[in-house]
Order: sequence, then structure tokens, then C-alpha cells
Amino acid sequence: MSKINPIQLQKYLKGVEYPASRDDVIKAAEENGADKEILEALKNVSQDSFEKPTDVTKALSDDM
Repeated sequence: MSKINPIQLQKYLKGVEYPASRDDVIKAAEENGADKEILEALKNVSQDSFEKPTDVTKALSDDM
């Protein structure tokens, strides 16, 4: 898997209200047009919830 661009990731997460569950983050990413690679990464991330947007980026980086 290639490295995920954090700026692009935050565009896909537009509209998420934090704290948010992994399902909330995935749903927002789908609605905002995230590609298959991003969606799979979010589905496979080990963290179940996120306190702020940067937590999502960090969790994806840690799991790669």
C-alpha cells in the first residue's frame, strides 16, 4: 500500500464530528469520494474511535 496523503485524507473526512467511531469515519470517506485504497485502510485500522482528525491520520500511519 502506498503512503496516504494526510491532506487528501482530511478532505475525505470532511463533515465528521469528533469524537467519531471508525464506522463514522468510513461512512464520511465513502460519501466524500474516497478511493478503494483509503476505504480499505480505514476498515483495517486497529483503532475503534478517534478524538480528532489527526488521530485518523496517525492510526493509518501506525498500521502501515
